Amino acid sequence: MLFIEYPKCSTCQKAKKWLTEKGIEFEDRHMIEENPTKEELETWYRASGLPLKRFFNTSGMKYKELNLKEKLPDMSEEEQLALLATDGMLVKRPVLVGESFVVTGFKEKEWMEKLGL
Repeated sequence: MLFIEYPKCSTCQKAKKWLTEKGIEFEDRHMIEENPTKEELETWYRASGLPLKRFFNTSGMKYKELNLKEKLPDMSEEEQLALLATDGMLVKRPVLVGESFVVTGFKEKEWMEKLGL
C-alpha cells in the first residue's frame, strides 16, 4: 500500500498513526518532495470511483490563491489532472492507494471499509 502525505499535516499524522496502530504495512511518500505525476493521478482517479474534485485540497491556500473554485468547473479532466501534477499542495491529503482501491482524505469509517477491517 502507498500512503501519500504531507508530514506537517495533522490529518496525515492522525491517519499514519491509525495505520500503524492497526498493524498495516505501507510505503510512505512525501507529496511535496515527490509530487504525484499526471499519470499516477489519472490512474488513481479512475480506480477510486470518486469525482475528480475529491483529489483537490479545496481548503488549501494554493487552491484559494489560484481561485480554483471558480476555474475547475470550466476545466477538462485532462487540464485538472495536469494542474494537480504541478504542485503537491493542491492534492487532497492523505492519499491511500491499495491494490483495489484509492481513498483521499482520512475518514476512519471509509478506510476501515476499504481495508476490510
